[in-house]
Amino acid sequence: MDSGGANLASLAFAFCRLGVRPRLTREAATLARADRVVLPGVGAAGAAMGRLSTLRLVSVIRSLTQPVLGICLGMQLLFQHSDEDDTPCLGLLPQTVRSLIFRPGLPVPHMGWNTLRSITSDPLLGGITEGSYVYFVHRYAVPVGEATLAASDYGQPLSAVIRARNFWGTQFHPERSGAPGAQILQNFLRL
Repeated sequence: MDSGGANLASLAFAFCRLGVRPRLTREAATLARADRVVLPGVGAAGAAMGRLSTLRLVSVIRSLTQPVLGICLGMQLLFQHSDEDDTPCLGLLPQTVRSLIFRPGLPVPHMGWNTLRSITSDPLLGGITEGSYVYFVHRYAVPVGEATLAASDYGQPLSAVIRARNFWGTQFHPERSGAPGAQILQNFLRL
């Protein structure tokens, strides 16, 4: 989905490395017919939801039945609300996205490699093991909850991978996460 995220090119290259040429679109009909949809995101929740609203994609995203993968901000937008800009989001999951709490030695934003833990069996996480390193860049996070498939810690536990029905999300950037990220994208292509 061409939602205006800054990670569109790196995500497209990651899929190309897996032998898939992604189609970038903002058109509702094209998204509705797609085999799979990726909702990427870099930026602020309020601006991102504004773009989706302007493009008239909010109801389209909510109605998708094929596999959907939200990445970073794209994952956060799947939830009910974000504290960032006090933003109502897509409402596909009931939790609120919260600001990371600054702690000595743990600057905000959380930028860099971190490990996955408490991994729940799911097709998206096939071949991913406890302690796999993935790459994060974010200021806001989803607390661990019922939808959490894998967590990370950054002075507090946070959802690293989530799922509700046909909607999955990664707080980290799989396109920048080496072999584990490529495995997750490959798994998404198999859903």
